[in-house]
Amino acid sequence: MVRTDPVGALVAAFERIAHTRMAGLPLNNSALWVQAVGFRAQDDGYLIGVLITPWAINLVMLAATRSRELHLAPDRRQTWEFPSGSYEFMGGEEPECGAYQFCSLFSPAFEFRDQASAVETAVAIMAALFAATEADHAAAREAARLTGQSVAQIPTTRRGFLQGVFGGLKG
Repeated sequence: MVRTDPVGALVAAFERIAHTRMAGLPLNNSALWVQAVGFRAQDDGYLIGVLITPWAINLVMLAATRSRELHLAPDRRQTWEFPSGSYEFMGGEEPECGAYQFCSLFSPAFEFRDQASAVETAVAIMAALFAATEADHAAAREAARLTGQSVAQIPTTRRGFLQGVFGGLKG
């Protein structure tokens, strides 16, 4: 049966994978399970969010309705633009959810001691993905400086903050 909920179908596909071809592999973090976090609309007809699995944490692009629009050959990549920058995605396809694209964030996902810390990171990633870049705040900082105001009062972006916090982690 094909699910009409694209995020639910993605989770179902990866739960199946977790219980079959990925079961028992040493690259699994036994503290993690399959969970979709923060999926939201992106452009017309697409959804973007984070998929946590025991073996990886990925940014995932889905079609809002089942289609092959996102299909990519194994040797192809697609770049998607977000407020925080450009990200390169690879393609995948599963019977439950059809074609999707993913950008690896953590693989394997051994940095996480439990599901809660993985979810917390996924939420922060989604916030950072849609945060304005530092360049967007440069004009505000310069205006504050020229008028004698403290540039320290200009808030930093979440992306800038997260780059400092998560900058040492490798995906």
